[in-house]
Amino acid sequence: MVKKMKNSDERLKAALKKYFGFSEFRSGQKEIIDNLLAHKSTLAILPTGTGKSLCYQLVGKISRKPVVIISPLISLMQDQVEQLRFAGEKKVVALTSALPFTHKQYVVNHLAQFDFIYLAPEMLNKEELVAALLKLDLALLVVDEAHCISKWGPDFRPDYLALGALRKYLHFPVTLALTATATKKVADDIRKSLFETEKISVIRHSVDRPNIFLAVEKVTSQNAKNLKLIQLVKRLKTPGLIYFSSKKKADEIADLLRQKTRLNVSSYHAGLSGIDRYAIQQQFMRGKLDIVCATSAFGMGVNKKDIRYVIHYHLPADLESYLQEIGRAGRDGGQSIAVLLYQKSDADLQRSLIEKTLPENEMIQYYMDNAQRLTGRVGEQGELLDYYRKQGLSSEKIKQLFSERRRDRKSNLSEILAYINTVGCRRDYIKKYFGEKSKSQHNALCCQLIGDQIPFEQLALTNSEVLTGSKVSQNGGYNRIIKKLFNL
Repeated sequence: MVKKMKNSDERLKAALKKYFGFSEFRSGQKEIIDNLLAHKSTLAILPTGTGKSLCYQLVGKISRKPVVIISPLISLMQDQVEQLRFAGEKKVVALTSALPFTHKQYVVNHLAQFDFIYLAPEMLNKEELVAALLKLDLALLVVDEAHCISKWGPDFRPDYLALGALRKYLHFPVTLALTATATKKVADDIRKSLFETEKISVIRHSVDRPNIFLAVEKVTSQNAKNLKLIQLVKRLKTPGLIYFSSKKKADEIADLLRQKTRLNVSSYHAGLSGIDRYAIQQQFMRGKLDIVCATSAFGMGVNKKDIRYVIHYHLPADLESYLQEIGRAGRDGGQSIAVLLYQKSDADLQRSLIEKTLPENEMIQYYMDNAQRLTGRVGEQGELLDYYRKQGLSSEKIKQLFSERRRDRKSNLSEILAYINTVGCRRDYIKKYFGEKSKSQHNALCCQLIGDQIPFEQLALTNSEVLTGSKVSQNGGYNRIIKKLFNL
């Protein structure tokens, strides 16, 4: 038995070397791959930057059967498709709304020609696509960023809640649910929605990223926040990411930083055209931009290993989102920093977002009373209510659901406010929130305690280089990059 296991391990390592050029697996990878090759559906919770996508990619290579990956963002799918193509994989496709209709039809009609098929959950509303999936002998069904089932499904993207039904329709293929952060509640939501009562394997590793210094800088006004931000970006090594809850503010601060520093700064959000978003992402990946001012639309699709800092200009909705976003720093293992700029009114903005994005009882009742007449003339909230109506839920049940959702989101907000105001170790607070026992001892490179200054010199994060002009202008700006990329 020992010899058989040893031979199996050697074959896995040989496949890892052959297909990806690595000699050793990262923590958690082999355990996940062993499960999947043994046909065990798995929920894997591994921190950002630990190579989760390699797990299903290697299983697909070894099994020589197609892998379907449900992914939340077009940018994430495009990035992973590009990485696979760079590694020599030709039979890979991202079936998204960005594809021309004729191209989509070709892909659906020739789905069996592809080994890796990336889909947004909304694409699964297409009956012809689901029928084509049913004909495949799948190696795996993968739900990437599986926390979206719990975080986005109930009140933003209800198609995530239908993935359990999809598994059933596809005769329960071996399934891998992947996420970097999941509390016990989120993990339970994933299991209940995706696997129901099916027994699955859960592989959980610590959310902690010891190379990311955790800091909170409290400010008293908008002007003070802007001044603090300017001080930070002038001092910190680049590249860096700055997160915002507002597209308008992302643009505004990008302009401010271009005026006040000699850094190359751009903003990224859903309000930009697809070609502009792609160009900005490529500039950042290739080191032509020092900073991207972004909404949460940016990040999941960016596998840039040398990001030295992540700053949050606005308060994130919850600790899970915060951990996801700061985890984009320091993927190369080098020292990095996460700074949350906090002004008291930031909490009011999040409370307002909760109220605006969740339908009130009056709207729920009005929609349910007039659903037939309103069909096709409703916004996002109407589409959300229509989903629950079609599931057979009554008005009172829907009201109860959103009441619970509102309470959960307010509770999540309270947790991140508690993190901001904790008098102890911030890393310890995060570990306990995710149900981990803290084993590490607080030290100067761990986190900023209340009242302490950020130890820039000890962290060796001070930017000692003198910036001498815009890299983008020296390279002709992103218009030239676009022309080069598309042979214009």
